[in-house]
Amino acid sequence: MGEKDITAKGIMMLEATEQIERFKEFFEEIEKKNMLEAVSSGRASITTDFAKLSAFDPKLAVDLLDYPEEVIKAAELSIREIELPTDVNKLRVRVKNLPESQKLMIREIRSNHLGRLLVLDGIVRRKSDVRPQVIKTEFECPNCGRIISLLQTEATFKEPRSCSCGRKGNFRLMGKEMVDAQSMVLEENPEMLEGGDQPKRIGVFLKEDLVSPISEKRTNPGNRVRVVGILKDVPVIKQGSRSTNYELLIDTNYIETIDEDFYDINISKEDEERIMALAKDPRVYDKLVAAIAPSIYGYEKVKESLMLQLMGGVQKKRSDGIVSRGDIHVLLVGDPGSGKSQLLKRVSVIAPKGRYVSGGGVSGAGITAAVVKDEILGGWSLEAGALVLANNGVCSIDEMDKMSEEDTGAMHEALEQQSVSIAKANIQATLMARTTVLAAANPKFGRFDPYGNIAEQINLPPALINRFDLIFTIKDMPQKENDEKIAGHILQLHQTPDVHEPEISTEFLKKYISYARQKVRPFLEDNAIDEIKEFYVQLRNRAVSDERAARAIPISARQLEALVRMSEASAKVRLSDKVTREDAKRAIELLMYCLMEVGREKETGQIDIDRIATGIPASQREKMFLIKQILDDLEKELGKTIPVEDVARIAVEKGLSKAEVDEIIERLKRIGDVYEPRYGFLSRV
Repeated sequence: MGEKDITAKGIMMLEATEQIERFKEFFEEIEKKNMLEAVSSGRASITTDFAKLSAFDPKLAVDLLDYPEEVIKAAELSIREIELPTDVNKLRVRVKNLPESQKLMIREIRSNHLGRLLVLDGIVRRKSDVRPQVIKTEFECPNCGRIISLLQTEATFKEPRSCSCGRKGNFRLMGKEMVDAQSMVLEENPEMLEGGDQPKRIGVFLKEDLVSPISEKRTNPGNRVRVVGILKDVPVIKQGSRSTNYELLIDTNYIETIDEDFYDINISKEDEERIMALAKDPRVYDKLVAAIAPSIYGYEKVKESLMLQLMGGVQKKRSDGIVSRGDIHVLLVGDPGSGKSQLLKRVSVIAPKGRYVSGGGVSGAGITAAVVKDEILGGWSLEAGALVLANNGVCSIDEMDKMSEEDTGAMHEALEQQSVSIAKANIQATLMARTTVLAAANPKFGRFDPYGNIAEQINLPPALINRFDLIFTIKDMPQKENDEKIAGHILQLHQTPDVHEPEISTEFLKKYISYARQKVRPFLEDNAIDEIKEFYVQLRNRAVSDERAARAIPISARQLEALVRMSEASAKVRLSDKVTREDAKRAIELLMYCLMEVGREKETGQIDIDRIATGIPASQREKMFLIKQILDDLEKELGKTIPVEDVARIAVEKGLSKAEVDEIIERLKRIGDVYEPRYGFLSRV
């Protein structure tokens, strides 16, 4: 440190020998047990509490904050002077629990913080691969044979300029000492921002034991971490020469996760007693449903499904490597102003690792993962998207209908296989995305047409819709009695915001859900299996009035798996390890509610899952089959070129309307089954 730094900070630093002596006393008196544990367990570092150091020697603690590099080096040297059972030459000193004065937001960092020990909280946006970095080199002088040792402390590789014998340059590299190193990008937590602020980012550098396999799990993209490190400047190289501008970088001393997903929340003994008491309450379902979104009137079925979604089913890994997901995906399609966005926001608050994104401002890479250039270590690195960042949490996607088909296509793997595969640049990776998805969309024409078919008004690709377990339609229809209740509820909320305070607080609800997900893994009882099997077989094999060519399929194996997940979630609400017949009935009731809304054909009154899964209902498929049959017969009779008038005449004779014929011919043209060689004529492909 130069005189300027000492004057600016206003405190003279202790002499290095004095620091080593004081640290030696500190480790022997205060941290001896901690140090012996670190040595015996083979750890490469000892983590010490700043509060203990401050109580032992306030002057040394102040020096650590102002001159961290020199003081930490003195601490590591002091350990080598202590008699320990093994060699501790490489034992590093890590410091945690720094005072609040050292905690900064990334946007608050300035040049006067350079060289000081800081604490930063943020989200890991991306990280590079672990790469070896040279920290020490040995060169030989060709003239006199002298070995010159050189520490590599800067970003660029240094060579000795001269030898004591007078030789300059061209020294022979004899050996180098390397450590594992990794860079990551830390971004400010969105909760800490105001209004239109953009979250700021900073590069973070990790090395040695901070990139061990155990430590690396803590720094996965999407994790919220607390970084303790020294702020350093890195020169910017422009066209081979140094720029006057410098980049900032945190050289990490200690890192810990502050993020919580459902499986990380700590539940005290008192909390556990309250949770068990609520689980035994016969009204536990009603109380939990009421706490999901108390400020939104009605939507009881939707709220019940959201409660089951937060609980989740049980993920199953089979011996053949196949994994059945436990997460329940829910889609809400509704008229504007019906409260969809409020429900999404509320769920992202209840879920400990909740993410909220809006379809208008999201891309395929932003929702899954992207490959970006790594500025610190060079090469390429992965940047996680919303679904990966919400791993073991809930991702709420609003305005899903505003996303392009290409972008929604990127979600297919994440929704069903619960992973995101990337094969770009030189990176081939699979990121975990065990994420529960709650999505909302508007109907195709902005508002539902009460006389039209509901499924045709959902403006999303069938392959995407089919991956949702439950699809709810939220219609805003004028009804005097209901409108009076909604208006009264909203106006009362404006008059007294806390009037509808639920019996269960948000904090306790979060703990209850977390406890259920951590501790309860229910299994299906025989009577629950019988109930689900009976429902599935009966619905699929309902008698039809005629043996049509294209028979409606009311339910598929995907819905069967959804029933199992919802039944398991229902058992989790009671903290029961058994899925009973009542749980199966609750799941069936919810699924039937959704199928009657979305999957029912107006013409036949039957449920047809193909209306959701493929976008073409059975009745439409039957008509398409009929037109294809007519084209086939006419081709044999008239040749390749078939008049449209003849097709329409025969189709009308067989019970189709002229409008239906025109619509089916247009559809067949779009999918490439027929084409128009000249006006008024058709040919099969």
